[in-house]
Amino acid sequence: MVLLIHHPVSSFSRKVRLLLGEKRILFVLKEEEPWNLSTEALRLNPAGELPIFVYDGNVITGNNAICEFLDEAYKSKEISLINGDYKHRAEIRRITEWFDNKFYREVYRNIVSEKVFKRFMSGIAPDSRILKSGYNNLNFHLEYLDWLCESRNFLAGDEFSLADISAAAQLSVIDYLGDVPWESYKNAKIWYSKIKSRPSFKEILKDNIKGILPSKHYSNLDF
Repeated sequence: MVLLIHHPVSSFSRKVRLLLGEKRILFVLKEEEPWNLSTEALRLNPAGELPIFVYDGNVITGNNAICEFLDEAYKSKEISLINGDYKHRAEIRRITEWFDNKFYREVYRNIVSEKVFKRFMSGIAPDSRILKSGYNNLNFHLEYLDWLCESRNFLAGDEFSLADISAAAQLSVIDYLGDVPWESYKNAKIWYSKIKSRPSFKEILKDNIKGILPSKHYSNLDF
């Protein structure tokens, strides 16, 4: 059995779910609150982070480790997501790292941690200064994304790859909260519409964060 311990608000969990969907791997989801992990989840991953990937009694943690494992263990010419020559693979990894690290640090933590984690961990209101910083950073990242999409069908070039998965996983959480100003970034909006239309994204668009309704356009493929 393939089991993924996740939470809908976890962008890295979404990243692995999208990759599993693209690879057409059947898996079971088990939800854990990232701000209140169970003893069992902490036993499986003492780092206290989601997602946790379990298969045949083996455990893999760390989103990059899981994704690299899946792309190698379930490799095929048609659905390799770290594809192309060595230069192209390096570009895929560069953009993946950009969203996994820079976007996560500058946008996700400032918006999602304030609006979601604080609410469920301590019941206190978000800090408006931190939110403002997150929104300012979001516009910077969207400008870069829009620039990339001006000359590329997908983020690393002509083909869908792990770079798209990583970017969409981060942005989809912010979009759930209704905080992405898509109308100001036409190229990025077209790109995201293509990603939302992929079969692997279908379940992501059904996500429900308990106590927080998704934005009205969240599951609309045409915005």
